[in-house]
Amino acid sequence: MANTYTQLLIHLIFATKQRVMIHESGFKESIQKYITGIFKNKGQFLITINFHINHIHILYSYNPSILLSDIVREVKISSTNYINENKFLKGKFYWQEGYSAFSCSKSQIGKIINYIENQERHHKRKTFKEEYLEFLKAYDIPYDERYVLKDV
Repeated sequence: MANTYTQLLIHLIFATKQRVMIHESGFKESIQKYITGIFKNKGQFLITINFHINHIHILYSYNPSILLSDIVREVKISSTNYINENKFLKGKFYWQEGYSAFSCSKSQIGKIINYIENQERHHKRKTFKEEYLEFLKAYDIPYDERYVLKDV
């Protein structure tokens, strides 16, 4: 569309179903590269990604030519198939239903990149659920705790 300009930064977070853990570092790199390709093919600019054992953080510049929910659906379906076809786990892999997406200010991009890229260090002090609830509270998102990360 002519004369349409946007700068929409999105911090996307979602978890593995039942917090199934993928520990193998070689799988992590492969999964991240695969997901990066999905974003590129959808016309989205991925800034940073970090799959940490049982959840993923993605920061990207959102191109509104495609719905956010469609991007997430494609990433989850395609990466689930990729993980299962490559037998990264003994059983079947799935992502948990749902996701969180937070808009970010350009002035905070360095802080967010640092946060995402240092998940390993961060999670030595805090569980994923604690982290997730902090995000919901920080962004003032109403939630029912009965349904937050409910499949564990």
